[in-house]
Order: sequence, then C-alpha cells, then structure tokens
Amino acid sequence: MPEPAAGTTAPGGTAGAQTALPPARCDVLVVGAGPAGSACAQRLAASGVEVLLVDQHDFPRDKTCGDGLIPDAHQALRLLGVYDELAALWQPAQHVRCVGPRGGHCDVPGTLSVLPRKVLDEVLVRAAERAGARLATPWRFESPLLDEAGRVVGARLRSAATQAAADDPPLMHEVQARWVVLATGAVPQALAAAGMCERHTPSGVALRTYVRHPGLAATARQLQFVWHPRMRGGYGWIFPGPGGVFNIGAGHPGSHSKLGSGKGHKLDHVNLRRFFEIFCEVYGPARQLMAEGERLGELKGAPLRCSLLGARWSRDGLLVTGEAAGSTYAFSGEGIGKALETGLLAADTLLAAPRTNASGDGLIRQRYEAGLTALKPRFDLYERASRVNEFPWLADLVIWRANKSPRIMARMSAVIEERQNPGFLLSFRGMRKLLTE
Repeated sequence: MPEPAAGTTAPGGTAGAQTALPPARCDVLVVGAGPAGSACAQRLAASGVEVLLVDQHDFPRDKTCGDGLIPDAHQALRLLGVYDELAALWQPAQHVRCVGPRGGHCDVPGTLSVLPRKVLDEVLVRAAERAGARLATPWRFESPLLDEAGRVVGARLRSAATQAAADDPPLMHEVQARWVVLATGAVPQALAAAGMCERHTPSGVALRTYVRHPGLAATARQLQFVWHPRMRGGYGWIFPGPGGVFNIGAGHPGSHSKLGSGKGHKLDHVNLRRFFEIFCEVYGPARQLMAEGERLGELKGAPLRCSLLGARWSRDGLLVTGEAAGSTYAFSGEGIGKALETGLLAADTLLAAPRTNASGDGLIRQRYEAGLTALKPRFDLYERASRVNEFPWLADLVIWRANKSPRIMARMSAVIEERQNPGFLLSFRGMRKLLTE
C-alpha cells in the first residue's frame, strides 16, 4: 500500500492494509457512484478530466428502488453509450397499467423497461471506469476541505471498510480537488456535512422486495401502478423484471408534510409495511404474487427526495446533483432518468468552464443552477399531478375516460414520453377537457 498522503490518518492493525488509498489529488471528485455520479464521472473522464469517483459501497451492490426505466432514462443511457449493453439485460415493457380503486384499468403505451439497480449501477460505474475515471470504494464523505475564503477544495473521506478490531481508529483520507460533485442520494448526512442540506427529512418513503413467479411473468408484462382509498397518499406497484422476477412495492411520495414556513417537515402517520400489506389485500395480483411466488429478499425501505427541493444546488467549489438535489418525480417516484440528466448537466457545466480554481466559480454555479431551474417547471407539474395520490377516485375518472377516448390515451402516453404536461389531467382546465373530449 502506498504511504499515507498528507492529511491521511492510518489505523492500527490490519484494517489499513486492506484499504487502498485513493489519490490525494484530482481535477474533480465525484462522491456517490449511483446513476448521477457515474454519469457525471463518465462524461468528465471521457473529455480528459482527471476524475476520482468514490462510493461508500463496493460494487456490485443492491439499491432499494422500483427499477423502472422510462424514456428519459433510455435517452440518457443512449448518450452515455450503454443503451445496447443494458437492453440485452433488462426486461422490456410496452405499457403502464393504471389500476383504479374500483378495479378498472387502462394500459398506456410507452417505451419502458425494468432492470434491478444492482445490475444497472454496476454497468454505469464500469462505463465510467472505462472512460478513465478512477473508482475508490468503500469510502464515505466526511466533510469538505475549505480554503481560507471558504471555497470547497476537496473532501475528507472516511473508510467504510470493516475494521479489523473494534478499537481501531477509522481510516481517514483527504483528497484535494478543483471541484467536488455530491451525488450521494436521498440520505442527508453528506449534504449536511457539506453545508448544503435545507431539509433533513425526505419528501417521501417507499419500500420494495423481489419475488420470482415464472407463471405470472407470462401474463403480467406491464408496469402496474395501483391506487386505492386505503392507500391514500401513495400507490402500490408491480414491475416485471428479467428472469420472471418481479419488483413489488409501495410508495408514499408525500409522507413528510410541511410544518410551516421555516419549520421543516414531519413524518405523517404512515406505517409503510402496513401500507404494503394493504396493497396486497386490495389488489389480487399483488396478493397472488406474494402468496405463490418465491421471495428473494426482505422488504427494504428507502427515502425519496423529490421536486428539486431540500438542498442547495451549489456553493463555490461544489455542485449537488441527482437525488441529493431532489431529482425524483413526486407523482410517480421515478428518479433514474432525471438523476442521469442532472449528473450529465453537472459534467457539461464543468467542461464548459475555465480550468481554474476560483475565478470561474460564479459562472459555473450560475450555469448549473440555470440548468436545474429550467427543469424545475416539469417537477412542479408532477407535484401538481400527485394529487391523484391524495384523491384516488381521480384515477377511476382518468381510467374511465382513457378507455373511451383514444385522444386522451395518446395524451397519457405522451406524458410518459415527456411530450405532454402531466398536469393537464388534474388541473381544472384539464378535468374539464377530460369530461368533454
């Protein structure tokens, strides 16, 4: 192992010998190797930037997610050059099945697929490595390094490897960087440590498990979303994955309600496991899947950060991207595509800036925040559309009209393809059109 660089504290025992130290310097340090971080690192490295990509887990690693890929994700994967590789691995689907409280449904056409995040993220991180990014795991962001003016000039990392003995001190390492990109997901610890967290609680919560049922896989080929009054505030889902394995779960995107101006948010009275049990009680296919299928793991929960809210997007020397910046849609809980997009936006912003330390900070921050601001109206529309989660009877109305009107069905398909405002269905104007078209 190389000698510890300046700012490195080596532990006693053998823990240090088992943990390779990342380089002490790089152009850009990307923290978090999920979709946003890996996309950012790949784009930068492919352009000749010296990139260090760190993550607190070794790969491959599991990630709690619905695993659905909609057209925005497909487009980003094409830009990254990994679409064909992933298309050979995922389960394609041609429809989203929307199921209302009365049991009626409509199948909305779309370009869709399902792939476990354990596979997706592995492909993305290896693509970043092939582009020239250096991957270091398992390392956790501890705090930013600051210069005299308070500019971020790197990060202090902490090894997440298992220590040889309980009393061994943790391995700490400092990395100097021109820019740091935080792509650390929905958990708030790294954001808080970097002084970027405006909301410690998430926007919502979700949980899922995997169940193998080859017999059901022959007929259940759609991405299914289910609304019901007993699941008010959220929905259940069943997504068909590769090999007859289903991702089944329940989400409550608005589980943390606002307390008031400046007072933060609190968790509503949501027992998510009970929420999932209710989903299985009210929806026959979910009940059948859990009763007859082979469980491949426990129910796992995860927080959601939605609507580009809850964090500052930048400070001098640092950008926040992906779900750390709130890149998940409030209505559907889909976040992979927008995580990829915001990661690419961070990379492109840095690539367009002068290669200096501080002189270009203002311009970089301005361009990056302008890019996210341009996306914000779409997130706001999904916030508006999420009222169907609060009023499930709206799902019955939309489904009824969609089955009677090819025009409305086409508009719903256009929402999936991001060619149509999702708020058209649930605004007063949209509801009027829904009843008259």
